[in-house]
Amino acid sequence: MSDQSPIMASPVSFGARLASSQAFVVLFSDGMKLVEETAAYLDGPGRSESKQLERTAALSYATESMRLTTRLMQLASWLLLHRAVNEGEMSLDQANREKTKVKLGIGDPADPETLKLLPETLVALIDRSLKLQDQVRRLDATIHAPVPEAPPVANPLERQLGLLKAAFERDGD
Repeated sequence: MSDQSPIMASPVSFGARLASSQAFVVLFSDGMKLVEETAAYLDGPGRSESKQLERTAALSYATESMRLTTRLMQLASWLLLHRAVNEGEMSLDQANREKTKVKLGIGDPADPETLKLLPETLVALIDRSLKLQDQVRRLDATIHAPVPEAPPVANPLERQLGLLKAAFERDGD
């Protein structure tokens, strides 16, 4: 038998590992594709579609496209910030400080009646952006969760010393 003392290690930060995982790489790619796809739609077919809408629907289109663009820019900022961590350009602590500038609010979908007035493509982009926001918020909570402190390492001889002390105290009585 070996009388080796156990090796005590500090807790592993799963958040730091998750930020450099394949799951993050896929999320980053999907998020940036959504940003590009949305920009292409809003500058092209979306612009044409919005001109054909009635006044109320056109106002809803403008409001929802602005909300969509703002949401995606916040998500892109978060994704780029964490890609910088992955590439060693900044530490996770630096990213944690910087991410306070990024607003990952709860995705508040538009009123269903408003969505009925909008082109299907815009509604689909809004839905995808809300799903992306939900994924990023969950990942953010995991990555930036506080790392539990390692339990204090007890002296392996402490118990034995206590037993000896108790034995001598009894003999002294």
